[in-house]
Amino acid sequence: MAFRDELDDDEATQDVDVLARRNAKLRRENSTLRRQLDQSDAKTEELTKFLDFHDAITTANPKPPKWLAPKKPRSGHHATLVAVLSDTHFDEVVNPDEVGGLNAYDRVIATQRLERWAEGVIKLARHYLTGVTYDGAVVMLGGDMFTGTLHDLAETNEDTLFGSLLYWSEQIAAALQLIADEFGKLHVPVVVGNHGRLTRKPRTKQRARDNLDYLLGHMLARQLRSDSITFDITEGTDCWVPVYGVTHLLTHGDQTTGGGGIGGIWSPIMRMSARKAQRYAAEGRTFDTMVMGHWHQLISAPEQGLIVNGSLKGYDEYAAVSNFRPEQAQQALWLVTPERGITLSAPVMVTDRKKEGW
Repeated sequence: MAFRDELDDDEATQDVDVLARRNAKLRRENSTLRRQLDQSDAKTEELTKFLDFHDAITTANPKPPKWLAPKKPRSGHHATLVAVLSDTHFDEVVNPDEVGGLNAYDRVIATQRLERWAEGVIKLARHYLTGVTYDGAVVMLGGDMFTGTLHDLAETNEDTLFGSLLYWSEQIAAALQLIADEFGKLHVPVVVGNHGRLTRKPRTKQRARDNLDYLLGHMLARQLRSDSITFDITEGTDCWVPVYGVTHLLTHGDQTTGGGGIGGIWSPIMRMSARKAQRYAAEGRTFDTMVMGHWHQLISAPEQGLIVNGSLKGYDEYAAVSNFRPEQAQQALWLVTPERGITLSAPVMVTDRKKEGW
């Protein structure tokens, strides 16, 4: 009888062990399922955010606002101020020792220059380009807002691409809001540059959508779009910007080849302009003035159908090694009137060596 009791005790112990193992297995499976559920919830949230972002892109109205082309002539002297912000190369670092002490650049300096640019746009309108009633302002984002990761210029970048996007989207939004508050209405056309692309070679298909400048434009649009601030973020290389009767064709300028000879940048730019004119003529469209960045040289020649923007970054190591002529950090600005088209123009100077500490 005692022997039988011992057997019963052994069987009971085995049953308890089996149940314990089964319970441990179920706990592990439950923990795994919980992790998978958490991951699924996170992916669902991420997908929801993406779909919301996609909807914001696909439902964006690319047409310029009606105030840019009023049907009826207005009494008095009216004008629209147009400025370009491009080739900022945010978060790149320029070492003054490598450029003969002609420039310095980092996040702190770039933030100062962006603020100085926004304040300069307003200052020029208030104190220098006076005597007109402003119907609004246009700020063209012309690409190369970041240096990206494709070249050795990026070796000294102060942040990752996503860190740069987070920081600078807020800074640019603040600058654009300041201008919108001053002029009442603001239209922001956006094209992409070559430095923002994510592939080693330039893309033909989805050229804009695979570029940091495109994402930045949509981030700004989500932050700022309102009845008074509108965006036109192109899916291609060019953006049409009509102001009164003047049609601007905004492009970055990297579709050119050459420019290193004695003729400088004029030959490749005029070749590109002629080819674009032929291309769009086949669609029944024409433009009056081509606006571009890319070259880091400020040229205002609307009578030749051309405006080339400078840079916010200024002189850098690449320009020094290539023996290019040094140019101060500056951005283009001009007025358009209903009667005369493009009239007064002035550079927005953004460098203050003393305040920047170099």
